[in-house]
Amino acid sequence: MITVQDLKPLRQQILEWRKKDKIIGFVPTMGALHKGHLSLVEAAQEECDHVVVSIFINPLQFAFGEDFGRYPRQLGSDALLLKEAKTSLLYTPTTEIMYPENFSSKVIVTPDLTEKLCGATRHGHFEGVATVVTKLFNQVQPDKAFFGEKDYQQLLVIKKITADLDLPVHIVGVPTMREPDGLALSSRNQYISPNDRQTAGLLQQTLRWVKRSLRDAMPHEYPALCEVASNKLLTAGFDKVDYVQILHIPSLTPIHDRAHLSSARIFAAAYLNKTRLIDNIVAG
Repeated sequence: MITVQDLKPLRQQILEWRKKDKIIGFVPTMGALHKGHLSLVEAAQEECDHVVVSIFINPLQFAFGEDFGRYPRQLGSDALLLKEAKTSLLYTPTTEIMYPENFSSKVIVTPDLTEKLCGATRHGHFEGVATVVTKLFNQVQPDKAFFGEKDYQQLLVIKKITADLDLPVHIVGVPTMREPDGLALSSRNQYISPNDRQTAGLLQQTLRWVKRSLRDAMPHEYPALCEVASNKLLTAGFDKVDYVQILHIPSLTPIHDRAHLSSARIFAAAYLNKTRLIDNIVAG
């Protein structure tokens, strides 16, 4: 596995692969890698000749008071995992490389995608995501980029900027990897205390309860179902529920017709102490 930190050697290696007409896959991450990340690498390897993985904890996507300072940093063990997974190249840019002095540009996506769900409370988050992903795409210049469906709103935002800005990258969504009890794999799961671990698995189970309940519900009853689901989470031991919503894909608009459930997903975000967990499943 090749490891580079600077932009020049990265572009030199990409150019060498381009000269040989190789298909380049890309998996951008913030490190603290787990089986979910490795499933993205595996998916990329199935479709591409070479796979680039980046590790960069992006300060722009953390709102004031969030966990940027304590976000897990474990580059050494991450690099070993990627080497074992036969990753072609690991790119580890510094903050100074990504955001040099006098950097002042941002990529802003339409608020109907970014100011609901996670964007309603994580102000500026998707602006930071859109900016760093656009920069990484320009640096790596991949043919395909792979993102997990756990962060489905993020996936939609990235598809939007790619289409709107004519970025020559095909975006591939990869299904969420889960623990046996259904908890979606996440780097933040390591924040969960042993006492809270059983409660954490109830997030996905509650989403599945909503999905079963939709079979006999009418569209005007969907908000009430979401409210019941929120109360279930609070009763189960979650400290706060940001949202439980049923929304159309890709517009993230409410569902007013049962026929549209086949193109909808159920979204949730809730806190266990200070750990914010998110998840989503297909509604129909």
